[in-house]
Amino acid sequence: MSREKAKIAVLVSGGGTNLQALIDAQKNGVIKSGEISLVISNNPDAYALKRAEIASIDTAVVNKKDFTCATEFENKLIEILKQNRTDFIVLAGFMCILSENFTKTFSDRIINVHPSLIPSFCGKGFYGLRVHEAALEYGVKVTGATVHFVNEIPDGGKIIMQKAVEIEEGDTPEVLQRRVMEQAEWKILPLAVEKVCAQLLAK
Repeated sequence: MSREKAKIAVLVSGGGTNLQALIDAQKNGVIKSGEISLVISNNPDAYALKRAEIASIDTAVVNKKDFTCATEFENKLIEILKQNRTDFIVLAGFMCILSENFTKTFSDRIINVHPSLIPSFCGKGFYGLRVHEAALEYGVKVTGATVHFVNEIPDGGKIIMQKAVEIEEGDTPEVLQRRVMEQAEWKILPLAVEKVCAQLLAK
């Protein structure tokens, strides 16, 4: 790739705390091989869009409800990503499962952060608070976060980075969710983004 920086698109659905961690990491020089050039949300009311606006990053909304099927929805996403000349995609709390057609279009160029140590508490149905509820129900003493490449299997792609977080006495799913974000997700996601962008530039 001849560009000086990889063009990053971040896909979001909600508050955008992981997006904020990436914006801050870019500002602080942690992410230097890539630049967030676009934020796409499937939810027009996502606060993440406001975060992008504040950081002067272009945004787009692709609402699944506006399409008759998942294929049309994904084709619109692909169209926008290609128009933007996107090199690399980060799923940061994006609440849509992407098909093989989408993941193969951007093979080895999509990463996701998952709030557990894969292969524990991952796969279909494991997202948001449900992951932390399951960890507490099971009684594990250590949880954490994983950044992995995205393929057609939910949480099934190759692991890039993991960080462990200890479970403490009296933890609720909400308290644990916050600690996993602060101690793991917000730390390893920017590092993984920089690592993959640097590898893409070297190609």
